[in-house]
Amino acid sequence: MFTNRKNAPRLDLEQHELIENAQRRVKQKKRLYRHFVLYLIGSVFLVLLNKILKYGEGYDWFVWAITFWGFLFMVHTGNVFIVQRFLGQDWERTQREKLVAKQKERIEALQKEIETDLPLSNLSKKKEE
Repeated sequence: MFTNRKNAPRLDLEQHELIENAQRRVKQKKRLYRHFVLYLIGSVFLVLLNKILKYGEGYDWFVWAITFWGFLFMVHTGNVFIVQRFLGQDWERTQREKLVAKQKERIEALQKEIETDLPLSNLSKKKEE
């Protein structure tokens, strides 16, 4: 009761990974929302620059700039909400597990091949000679 040790809750590895993944997703969404606000402000600025300040007066170039920026924003949105859902942490984990399983199978196959080509009994006899 009066000890110096504090009973700090220990997070296991899985909970720690879940927390890190959640923090990463929050950062991604936060960047996306900032991008959206910047897109809105930037679009208004481009229209004002072209129409009010008469920069590039003969041509409505802001339409192309806003369209291109909108395309980039849609790519960003797709990356955050679609790609990360299908190719997120779970996908990475399963791919990693598949690769590790393949490597283990290859190692076992090589070990079996070595044992059949060069059995241990032959090695021990050669050492005795």
